[in-house]
Amino acid sequence: MSRFQVKDLPLGGLKLVQFQPSEDPRGSLTRMFCSANLRPFWPEPIRQINQTTTRLGGTIRGLHFQRPPHAEKKLVSCLRGEVWDVAVDLRAGSPTFLQWHAECLSAVNRRGMMIPEGFAHGFQTLTPDVEMLYFHSAAYCPDAEGGIRPLDPRLGIPWPRVISSISERDKAHALLDPGFAGMRL
Repeated sequence: MSRFQVKDLPLGGLKLVQFQPSEDPRGSLTRMFCSANLRPFWPEPIRQINQTTTRLGGTIRGLHFQRPPHAEKKLVSCLRGEVWDVAVDLRAGSPTFLQWHAECLSAVNRRGMMIPEGFAHGFQTLTPDVEMLYFHSAAYCPDAEGGIRPLDPRLGIPWPRVISSISERDKAHALLDPGFAGMRL
């Protein structure tokens, strides 16, 4: 029996992962990754696992990505609280280039988003005290790091809450250049 249901989302390669916990009177066990079950969607090894915590509701983190040859796939889930998780297609030549998709991820709904290489990722906390878990197909490479300003008018992302906080680093990301043609993977 698979502990995951994987569903295609509107942007090519973007997936919603529904984690299927095992529960009994003692509590529950949720498998967060299994290469045997997820191999059709994630054939690469996991190179890095990160955890973040965010104290304030309304905080935006992102939109972050890594440039080739260090582009990465991510499996993102929310272990505590709730977020509005956003993925933006930055792939050159993609029919959904510069389109975005968002999903609510929470400890209650036990969903994750599998974000392919060539996408930017960010989220807004819908509750205080959020904890996120990320599985990455590539190790972080500072020289390949990139970001897009989360309030970029070209994307027009309607963040659902009043923004309480954005880091200085994320505010400083450039707006998309009108000539930006995307990342070639």
